[in-house]
Amino acid sequence: MTLTPRHPLTAVLGIAILAIGISSPSLAQTFPSKTVTIVVPFPAGGGPDLFARMLAEKLAPRWGQAVIVDNKPGAGALLGANVVAKATPDGHTLLLTPNTMAISPHVLPKGAAGGIDVQKDLTAIVAPGTTPMALVANPELGVRNLAELTALARKTPGLPYGSAGNGSPMHFAGEMFKSSAKVDMTHVPYRGVGPSLVATLGGEVKLLYVGLGGALQHIKSGKLVVLAVTEKKRSGLLPQSPTATEQGVANVEVNAWYGLFAPAGTPANVIQKINQEVNQVLLAPDLREKMLVTGLEPLGGSPQVLESFLKEDSQRYAQIARELNIKAD
Repeated sequence: MTLTPRHPLTAVLGIAILAIGISSPSLAQTFPSKTVTIVVPFPAGGGPDLFARMLAEKLAPRWGQAVIVDNKPGAGALLGANVVAKATPDGHTLLLTPNTMAISPHVLPKGAAGGIDVQKDLTAIVAPGTTPMALVANPELGVRNLAELTALARKTPGLPYGSAGNGSPMHFAGEMFKSSAKVDMTHVPYRGVGPSLVATLGGEVKLLYVGLGGALQHIKSGKLVVLAVTEKKRSGLLPQSPTATEQGVANVEVNAWYGLFAPAGTPANVIQKINQEVNQVLLAPDLREKMLVTGLEPLGGSPQVLESFLKEDSQRYAQIARELNIKAD
């Protein structure tokens, strides 16, 4: 699916309030009764990790309990997802993941990470934010737009590009660009946004598809050059950067949303309480400012909004994977 960034949060919150309904206050009042762990299925330092720590910092004082972040990278987010799916379904173990989780089952071997079914084994809570996607380059590559990149790629078959991992939205963006621009490039997967950024900044690879969460500071400092935004429209975070479509390269529209999930079977009223709390902290001006500075756009909404994102992305990327023969490298 293609998200439109900068959703009016108040409108989405209205959906959440309507969907919450009436719940048992006694059960909700027992949560949380101990430390809450937010599992991030990627290494520390990347967008998902930074976002999880922002939320943890805001939720801990509201809940009167510690909220910690535990990084469990591997299998295109499915390893961490599997850890959460097997946890006690009481709301004390949560998963904060980008939409990589919706894509990985379609490119990894069947049964990866214990054969988790992300739509059945997890319960959606809220989509707290999105991050626009972009193709960036190390300045040493010497290209500043897609026309120059296409010319270089045709002169240099197998030109490598990096991503946050197999099955990530970034991986799909790279393969969609290859197909549309008719160039031969080699995918170099890393274990998360953080390692892929380090590699690109250091020149190990000089091209990277990345969400702006974690990368925006390097773009603003000039350490990375934006070649294109892989959205339908320009991002408010990079208003001067044209989309791929604007530069004559169609069908390269990929984005990244973040979802907060609990194990399947978690009581509905606990899900509702966490949903309400996250929606409330997303209204905090300091959190919103911090998110925008790091390339994240606040969203929020009901569990049903996240459920629809997961279902639609799973269907869309399954089709693209078949059409472009995208598999784990």
